[in-house]
Amino acid sequence: MSRNARRLSLPVLILLVGLSATLAACGAGTPSEKGALEMASLERMPIEVRRAPVTVQQAYQFNVANPEIMAQIPCYCGCGSMGHTSNYDCYVSAVEADGSIAYDTHALGCSICVDITQDTMRLLQQGKTLPEIKATVDQTYSQYGPSNMP
Repeated sequence: MSRNARRLSLPVLILLVGLSATLAACGAGTPSEKGALEMASLERMPIEVRRAPVTVQQAYQFNVANPEIMAQIPCYCGCGSMGHTSNYDCYVSAVEADGSIAYDTHALGCSICVDITQDTMRLLQQGKTLPEIKATVDQTYSQYGPSNMP
């Protein structure tokens, strides 16, 4: 390698390292950033959830991390007959006093539950309010059955 090539290599290497660090930081996403969503860790979830398609995994992660939101979003898959009173119930059946979570496996096999959660996530990232999201969910999914919200 010539001397000139080595001189050029060092600045290029420094530029590439800097660019890589910048791109990594941009993709990190914290909940305080606009459009970033709070997500629970997948590591503590049941093996069935960890083996599910990515959209299902994300739906579980989002529901677990955002019960205050998802407890206000209805589901239209017919799960009201199972005792579910919100989309959140399709993913979580109980939270114990020690914080441990009892997962509901219903959403593993229900595309309506997952679609509602994915829509909620997308609309939140777009800056929509909870009433706007609920109205969109009602309008989009009411054709599939009754709301499970009392």
